[in-house]
Amino acid sequence: MVFSSATFLIVFLPLTMALYYLLGVVVTKSMAVKNLILLVASLIFYAWGEPVYIILMLLSIFFNFIVGKDMEQAKKMNKKKKARSLFIFAIIFNIGVLGFFKYANLFISTFAGITGLGLRPLNLPLPVGISFYTFQIMSYIIDLYNGNIKAQKKLFVFALYVSLFPQLIAGPIVKYKDISDQLMNRKENWGSYSKGMNRFIIGLSKKLILANTLGSIYASVQASGTANMSVLTAWIGIICYTLQIYFDFSGYSDMAIGLGGVFGFEFCENFNYPYIAVSITDFWRRWHMSLSSWFRDYVYIPLGGNRCKVPRVIFNLMVVWLLTGFWHGAAWNFVLWGVYYGLLLILEKYILDNLVKRIPKILRWLVTMICVMIGWVLFSAPSIGEAFSYIGVMFGRSAAFADSTGSFLLTTNFALLLIGLACALPVYSFLIGLLSPKKRSRVILALTPLLFVLCIIFMISETYNPFLYFRF
Repeated sequence: MVFSSATFLIVFLPLTMALYYLLGVVVTKSMAVKNLILLVASLIFYAWGEPVYIILMLLSIFFNFIVGKDMEQAKKMNKKKKARSLFIFAIIFNIGVLGFFKYANLFISTFAGITGLGLRPLNLPLPVGISFYTFQIMSYIIDLYNGNIKAQKKLFVFALYVSLFPQLIAGPIVKYKDISDQLMNRKENWGSYSKGMNRFIIGLSKKLILANTLGSIYASVQASGTANMSVLTAWIGIICYTLQIYFDFSGYSDMAIGLGGVFGFEFCENFNYPYIAVSITDFWRRWHMSLSSWFRDYVYIPLGGNRCKVPRVIFNLMVVWLLTGFWHGAAWNFVLWGVYYGLLLILEKYILDNLVKRIPKILRWLVTMICVMIGWVLFSAPSIGEAFSYIGVMFGRSAAFADSTGSFLLTTNFALLLIGLACALPVYSFLIGLLSPKKRSRVILALTPLLFVLCIIFMISETYNPFLYFRF
């Protein structure tokens, strides 16, 4: 089930909210009842599209819940070796489950290609959201082992933390230490509900109105192949994808954060206008912030972070970005994408730092965006070869700079591209900030239902409706 489907918007969400507020908030005023309603709803939400893999998620929940309690008990009894063994066992189990279902096909096909053996990939379907909920579980286990949190004593509360449907499928990645108190102590009010619904509709608008429309353009450009593609067509295509992936993923994050507010939760922000970044470092402080902070807290800092000598810091950075690439997908172009960003960050940090600071901001922004778009080619291409072929066309390896296809795409989608660019930059925030609080509330109150109606129209009329980050 996806947030942008009629089933979710017309049946699942209204029914869940009705049960939650009528039974949990009005009738019983019981946190246990509210959590139980959310847990059942979350399991139904996941099982709707993954009826088999709900068992895998439940097994992961039960295993880590038991290991977490045993590990904490071992630490209290000063059995350090047992606690460490349980910790290592849990990490191996979680990485093993993620690795088997996500990467087995990649490694088998790669090994078969190198050795010439006739090995067949397992072709297991990827459990939706496994990367996200596995990282949430691992943050719980790591923080518990380090003594930063206490073990959750109630299985159904821990299950709710892992399976909470607003952010289950595509994040943001919520750490247990940031949400543990909210699981047992939260209050719903009209302010959080209305703010949450407004945020949800904004995210839905990003997804249905902008991401899907822009994505269909890039899909048609990519499908045409690079053999006869002009430079103009290639750039229009990747600009559309650059905007699509932002509106797709930030839209989902907006919907998740908004739904969290509806049910009394506060989730971490995941995006902060990444396309205004003036460096690659700045970009990654603004893009998918929950993933960046996860790798910083649980990989980069434990490796030594930037407290080491330069060669070691470079090694730490490359490990993080190699893992970041692997996390995003089971294909070598994702690994290359991660390495690409690792090299750019190292280059920026140790070689170009002083030079970059002297360059005008607008030029730094332009160079950053070109680097980001090259990265998105690596990210979106079906293979490394096709990625390099597309990049080659972008930078002149083509018979023509412009052709009829490129001219048609530019003229028919120029307004859409301008709207997309304006919405990806803090234009709306700036304009709405100029209004007084009372006028601002009135504008939001008028725009929200209008956007929702437009979303319904687009949902009914469009057939192109993928969520890009579901495959991760």
